[in-house]
Amino acid sequence: MPFLTGSDRAFAQAIAALVHANPFLPERIEWERAALGPDFVATGTLWHARSDLDDHPNLAKLSRRVEALAETLRGRLAAGARPGAEELALYEDLVVYLLYSRHQENLLHLVETRGAATGRVAFYDAFTRDLEGFLAVPDGAFPARQDAAHLFACFFQVRRAFHHTIRNIRGGSLPAGRLRAAVWQSIFTRDVRRYRRSLYRRMGDVPTLISGASGTGKELVAQAIGLARYIPFDADARRFAEDFAGSFYALNLSALSPTLVESELFGHRRGAFTGALQDRPGWLEVCPPLGTVFLDEIGEVDPAIQVKLLRVLQTRTFQRLGDTADRVFHGKLVAATNRDLGVEMRAGRFRADLYYRLCADLIITPPLQAQLRDSPAELGILLRFIAQRVAGDAEAEALAGEAERWITAHLGPDYPWPGNVRELEQCVRNVMVRGEYRPPEVAPARPGDGLAEAFLSGTLTAEELLRRYCTLVYARTGSYQETARRLGLDRRTVKDRVDPALLAELRAPANGEPRPPA
Repeated sequence: MPFLTGSDRAFAQAIAALVHANPFLPERIEWERAALGPDFVATGTLWHARSDLDDHPNLAKLSRRVEALAETLRGRLAAGARPGAEELALYEDLVVYLLYSRHQENLLHLVETRGAATGRVAFYDAFTRDLEGFLAVPDGAFPARQDAAHLFACFFQVRRAFHHTIRNIRGGSLPAGRLRAAVWQSIFTRDVRRYRRSLYRRMGDVPTLISGASGTGKELVAQAIGLARYIPFDADARRFAEDFAGSFYALNLSALSPTLVESELFGHRRGAFTGALQDRPGWLEVCPPLGTVFLDEIGEVDPAIQVKLLRVLQTRTFQRLGDTADRVFHGKLVAATNRDLGVEMRAGRFRADLYYRLCADLIITPPLQAQLRDSPAELGILLRFIAQRVAGDAEAEALAGEAERWITAHLGPDYPWPGNVRELEQCVRNVMVRGEYRPPEVAPARPGDGLAEAFLSGTLTAEELLRRYCTLVYARTGSYQETARRLGLDRRTVKDRVDPALLAELRAPANGEPRPPA
């Protein structure tokens, strides 16, 4: 009898694809359908926070069929069957799926209770017995045996990644689903086989850049990535090497002065600046090798600090403020910005070489408006989640209903939510406290507002200031000659400095009326 019959082979191939698939992409559904055939139950294409994993009908059916086939194939191996390399690989993937299915509840318990940080992992013995029972067959049929401790560490990482991704990124819309899939790729790359073979050792060297508007959950994305890093398991001590829950270090760069940013990030020696009364390590030094440093609002960081961050990314070394000794950063760096770094680089405010070091892994968080446009029902789901956090389980449903009725009656379905989820949360709080939410009325921008703001903030280079000011005056005069006279410049200099894109913006109609040239 062949080791794998035609139908068993097709099922095993579908399971092998599921083992290595991104669970947040629709391809997972297609492989479930291929594996179960007519027994497949359509349940939607996206994993999200409403998904009831325990009662998922396809998962239960898959687990039963995988267990039955794995037991049959184990019997054939014990009876002397000698399959080829491809069949052995399919059998090993069946075993991997089966073992994860058997032990995922214990793994989830470790995640939720931080049990991995408190002592020995007792169920590892049961895991190894299961693994040996399926792979310890006569005459060394498996030339490359599974490393039990490494496989166990991978299982724990997968369970953490799924747990934090599905809980940090809410909603069942397609944009939210794509974001979860992007986070999964940031953790495991697009090739899970390659990751399990070797890349798990190297992903800490790959920085991640998260871009998106304020209030779109960039820090939650960073947490999902940082809390799901690979952590080796010590089989002898029955312990994981580090505690994942204490390995995420966040720093908002826009909230601190440049000196304090440097001190928090790089550390300082006593006397390095006023108030530095003792030596102090920074986050880059405190962060363990399997930890993550998250730099929020990196688009606003001072140019001098950008140079130092570039050195960290290039050489993994840095110096404390006031010190000359090199120290090594061993962890992973994740950064976020709500600014368009392309614009910032063209304006000379953000270093291109730093950007190209950061952008090896780029994630873009979608605005709330895009999620609601794709799936209007997501508003109610997000409101219930926020209300639960704001008012507790007992009042969540009632408060969410009140907020949704207010939004429907006073803001309507087309309200753009410029503050994204952060604004939605404040809406819920306002409804809870005052029974209403009134968005701020923002006056339309006037020509030159952007120039004035940039001038006052001191972020423009001399060349950028001249270019923008020449364009602003030309937009008002409509004449290169008159602009040159007013500015005391040569006419050719003015013509070279006028920016066509900015000029079109300044001349755009306001309130339906054409804007005059002068």
